[in-house]
Order: sequence, then structure tokens, then C-alpha cells
Amino acid sequence: MGYHETYSLNAWKWLGFVSAVWVQAISGNNYTFSNYSDAIKTLMNLTQLELNNLSVAKDIGLIGYGVQWLVVSQKIQPLPYWQMCIFLCMGGNSTTWMNTAVLVTCIRNFRRNRGPVSGILKGYVGLSTAIFTDICSALFSDNPAKFLIMLSVIPFAVCLTAFFFLRETPQSVSVAAEKEEARYFAIFNIVAVVVAFYLLAYDFIGSTNQVFSLVFVITLLVLLASPLAVPVYSFCKSWRLARFAPDVERREPLLEQEANAAAERNEVINDETPVAVEEAVVVEKSRPVLGEDHTIFEAMGTWDFWLLFVSFLCGVGTGLAVMNNMAQIGLALGHADVSFFVSLISIWGFFGRITSGSVRNIFSRSLHVLGISGSNHILISCWNCSGKAGTPRPLWNAASQILMAVGFLVMALAMPGCLYIGSIIVGACYGVRLAVSVPVASELFGLKYYGLLYNVLILNLPIGSFLFSGLLAGYLYDA
Repeated sequence: MGYHETYSLNAWKWLGFVSAVWVQAISGNNYTFSNYSDAIKTLMNLTQLELNNLSVAKDIGLIGYGVQWLVVSQKIQPLPYWQMCIFLCMGGNSTTWMNTAVLVTCIRNFRRNRGPVSGILKGYVGLSTAIFTDICSALFSDNPAKFLIMLSVIPFAVCLTAFFFLRETPQSVSVAAEKEEARYFAIFNIVAVVVAFYLLAYDFIGSTNQVFSLVFVITLLVLLASPLAVPVYSFCKSWRLARFAPDVERREPLLEQEANAAAERNEVINDETPVAVEEAVVVEKSRPVLGEDHTIFEAMGTWDFWLLFVSFLCGVGTGLAVMNNMAQIGLALGHADVSFFVSLISIWGFFGRITSGSVRNIFSRSLHVLGISGSNHILISCWNCSGKAGTPRPLWNAASQILMAVGFLVMALAMPGCLYIGSIIVGACYGVRLAVSVPVASELFGLKYYGLLYNVLILNLPIGSFLFSGLLAGYLYDA
């Protein structure tokens, strides 16, 4: 493949990643329930337990949010409780489709950068709550009905746009391409951090007048569009190479051509080796070891899967219990408007996600890996396919869960400022749990069936929401 074709494919790959970022930036609607839950509770005369059960329905599913908007805006009479459960399920379930499509595709496109990919995409999911909340606060003065119409229209339009650009592309194999990916991911990280600090600054300053609010929204949209510079630059690079292709090919180093050809031959040999082994030796197929491709049933037959599943359940379940009940927590602590705390959790959730995806690469160090066999358990995820070792991702899971418990205790103190500090801690730790579990699953059980494995793991969102929010928190609040 020539330089022109390679850079053209890279440009499309990065354009797909930008569209994935946009999809994730509008897919955090499940975490915005506190912005309109009080309006639903008042209109339908619900107890806290019934309201939390609605939040559970939201965590398992254009139409769902549209019907909620009709109810909250009082354009129709409040629907029966069971019908509201169905429509919240329909609205929330759309997020699952978004996350699966973009995560699986992007992780396959950037196999050597799973951590940064997961951190950036999951980070924008965290920011999406703050993006929606701050835009609604700036333009509509925290109107719950207008907030819901935003949730109905904007995700549909963005996903329709991403449909044309997000696709799988061939994997980059050259060292130059890997270095280029690292530079581009650094740009995406910088842009994401700028967006996060921009939203955080607005949360502290607040809306002063209509002109200021309009300028804030326009600037935010420009920042969200700025990652387009990466694929545009890649397209321009491809165009220049196409224009001067003959001269470039004449000056292409012979050793580089031979190295690329050798790499391609090695890939072919590696791909054909399992077939040759199967033909030469007829033995009963053994179970795959950690790091190889697992089917869902093979993965569920390991202790590692259930350890990851239960730890993820405890992390996201307790985090969702706080997010779904933030309106009631804020009211109990003397805060009538909790939109600031919803946005605060969202922004610090972003920092947790993007940090967990990038900082691990700083801690990584090159080591010779010896004696790894199928008996190794979940800590094998500290090794990656390139022979590097470092701080294992499950250790980040454990540390974030301990720190999240500290955040809960800080909130429970009910002292001045505790809700601010607790929101920051819980948001950051929740973000770490979401971002770390994604690459751990792919490293332990492979990428072949990753889409199904990922969706089985995120069943913890509705299960955890039901156990910790719907049952425990709702029962204790009404008691």
C-alpha cells in the first residue's frame, strides 16, 4: 500500500474517531436524571422509592425522552407509573447502543492505544452531563422540560451524522504511524481538558446575562468541533502526498520498504501458523488462556470474569445511587438547585476517566515477561501485548473504590462544603471505574467477542442502580 492510500485511510480513521467523540459527548443522558427527577416526582406524586425505581428503568433503556418532555412540560396528563417506566427505559437504553458502537469500533481501530481510546471516549461521556446541564442552564434557565427536549433531539442528530464516518479501518503497523497516533491522542487529551476546565469555570461563574450565556454556548460548540483539525490535517497530508507521489516513491528508503514488507510477511505467517498447527497435530482444543480471544461462555467460566463483574457492580452501583439521588441529597443539605453538583460530578468524572486512560502509560516500564501461563489470574492485565509491564489496571480499580468510599463518608458528614468535596471525589472515582474496566476486559478476554462481553459487563449499570439506588437508598429515604 502506497503512502497516499495509507494516509487517506488514516484520515478517515481519525474522522471516525472525532465522530465517536461527538457521540460520546451527547450520550451521558443517563447521568442527568437529577436535573428533572424532582419535577417528575412532584407531578406524579411519587414516593422516593418509586422515583428511584424510575431511575432504574432509565438505566436499562427520541421517543423515551420525548414522552418525558411531554409530561414534564404538562402538554399531556401524567402517564400511569408503569408507562413512565417503559418510556424511561426506551430513552436510557439508547445510550447502550451508542457506547457499544463507538467503543468496539475505535478499540479495534487503535488496538495499541486501548487505554487512551477508552479514557478519551469515556471522558466525553462524563462531560456530556455537564455539557447538557450547562447549555440548558445558559439558554433555558434550568427548565426541566426544555432540558428533556434537548435530550430528545440532539443525540438523534449527532448519531445520524456519525453513521456516515464511523467504520473499521486497517490497523497501522509502522513505527511512524504509532508515533503519529500518540501525538494525535495527546491533542485530543489537551482539547478534552480545555473543555472540562471551560465547563468548570462556567459552573463557578454562572450566567450573568443572556449575551454572556450565548457567547458561552457558541465557544463551547467551537471547542467541541476543534478535534476536526486532526482529520483535516491528515487529509491535507494525503493530498500533498498524492500530488507528489512519484517523487516520494523514488526517494522512499529501500530499507523501510524491506522492513514493511517483512512485517507484512510476518503477519501472514503468524496468521497461518495456527492453521498449520491444527493440521499437523490433532488434539483436543484446550480452553483459551487469559489474553486470548474468549467467547462469552468461556469468559464466564473463569474466576477472573466474575471478579471483574462483581467489583464493577459495587463501583458503578454505589456511584449511580449518589447520582440518581443528588436532588434529594442536595435538598437535605440545604441546596435547592443541584445542577451545579450534577455538573461537578460530571466534570470530575471526566478527569477520572481520561487520567486513568493516560497516566497508566506513564507508569508503564519495559520488562521481560517470563513464565506467564494460563494459571495467571486477573493481574496478568498489567502486561500488554508488546511485552511491557507496569501498574496493573485492577489496582486502579481497587484504589478508586476505596477513595469513593471516602467520598461517601465526606457527604455523610453534612458539614459546610462537604457536598462539594464529596461530589469531586465520587465523580473522579466513578470515572476511573468506568474507564479502567473497558481495557481490562479486552486484555483478558480478547477483542473478537468484545462487543458482547462489554454489554454483559455493563449490565452492572441497571443491576447496581436497582440494588443500591432503587432498593437500598429509596427504602432508607422513605423510612
